[in-house]
Amino acid sequence: MKPLPVFLVVAFVLSWAVALPLWLAGGLASPIARPLALLMMFTPAVGVLAAWLVSRTPPRRWARETGLTLGERRGRTGLLVLAAWLGVPLLVLAAVAISAGLGLFTLDLDGLSLFREQLRATGLPVPESLTPVAVTQVVVAALTGPVLNAIPALGEEWGWRGYLAPRLAERRGVLPGLALSGVVWGLWHAPLTLLGYNYPALGSWAAVYFVGFCVLAGVVLGWLRLRSGSVWPAVVAHGSLNAVAPAVLLLGDAAAPPNLVLAGPSGLVGWVLIAACAAVLLKTLPVRGPRPA
Repeated sequence: MKPLPVFLVVAFVLSWAVALPLWLAGGLASPIARPLALLMMFTPAVGVLAAWLVSRTPPRRWARETGLTLGERRGRTGLLVLAAWLGVPLLVLAAVAISAGLGLFTLDLDGLSLFREQLRATGLPVPESLTPVAVTQVVVAALTGPVLNAIPALGEEWGWRGYLAPRLAERRGVLPGLALSGVVWGLWHAPLTLLGYNYPALGSWAAVYFVGFCVLAGVVLGWLRLRSGSVWPAVVAHGSLNAVAPAVLLLGDAAAPPNLVLAGPSGLVGWVLIAACAAVLLKTLPVRGPRPA
């Protein structure tokens, strides 16, 4: 069996195996939902390891080909890491601000009722003034999120951007290849998104809807991978998004919770912003698929 099919089979089968307890009992309301979702993020990396065993490629060459190194131009990679670190929080804030401006997201900057409601649900003590806590949480998420989330983000990114995206870009062309890798990435989430993950209002249709977000985000993350020759800028971007988006969404109003299908970075507003970002990057700083070794 060839390495690419091995990678896909292992990543998908393991993702369903990890999420199976949620289907048997509790769904996303289960107390083990978050730990299992975190564990599921490592299944693409296991797929990469399985593909490596089949390929019999020397370890150093495999690490280079799958982006674990810093690429040929380390300075460029460092700049792209910094751009991802700073750019993702700005994109999330822009998505929330535009959503609020369009009336799709009701901000509650005075009472922070959505944040207050979440704290009460966890049983944590709730201070009278939440503003310092909310500001601190958003800032900490922006500054430390890429570091705190680096290992699980690498679990996904080593598979989707480190291994899959360059191979599809080489075979099908940059934009079609990156878009197709995003489709695969989105479908891999199905064990969770069929349960309504990310878009609870959609139910099982969330699995279809989330593919659209993954295609657009996958183009940007794939551009980072191809531009740098390294997976690390994409890891930073992914880790930052996972940290910042939930923190910023807590600025909403509990009486009018945001409709995540429309608002925020993973809603339609975010789709437009990410698509614009992808178009600008591909137009101004074009990339190409890796040449065959």
